[in-house]
Amino acid sequence: MALSKLDNLYRQVILDHSSHPHHRGTLGKSNVTIEMNNPTCGDVIHLEVEVNDGIISDIAFDGSGCSISTASASMMTDAMIGKPLSEVENLEQMFSDLVQGKDVSDTDRLGDAAMLSGVAKFPTRIKCATLAWKALEKAVLDSNSGIAETSSVHPHEKDILGEDK
Repeated sequence: MALSKLDNLYRQVILDHSSHPHHRGTLGKSNVTIEMNNPTCGDVIHLEVEVNDGIISDIAFDGSGCSISTASASMMTDAMIGKPLSEVENLEQMFSDLVQGKDVSDTDRLGDAAMLSGVAKFPTRIKCATLAWKALEKAVLDSNSGIAETSSVHPHEKDILGEDK
């Protein structure tokens, strides 16, 4: 079964984000730092977010993960720079619905991340694709609640579903 030209393009974009991830590294300055993991496969993300006047001004990630996890984190960082915090939860939910195979409109707001819709065909990879997005959602919740300037969720304390281990 041959891939269509569009499927091949999507695959190439995903591979490019995985091989050459955007915004990988550290900021050196950030309002919120989050670390989360996917206990089913061992993916780990360290996410740093710089928020100024309610807008994500910069974002970076590091960690270890599969190609889907890395590509998704790269795509998410591209999509979120310049976005107000008030949009983050909506975009995270839109992405989550998309990779679960639900009908989603206005996927252009997700940027390249919309190309991960095919993950829905592989249920075991959904957590890989959503790890970075869940970490950002947690970062925004922490930022909005004013709990601390910097907070961390360590892999041994919580998994991506927020359940104590």
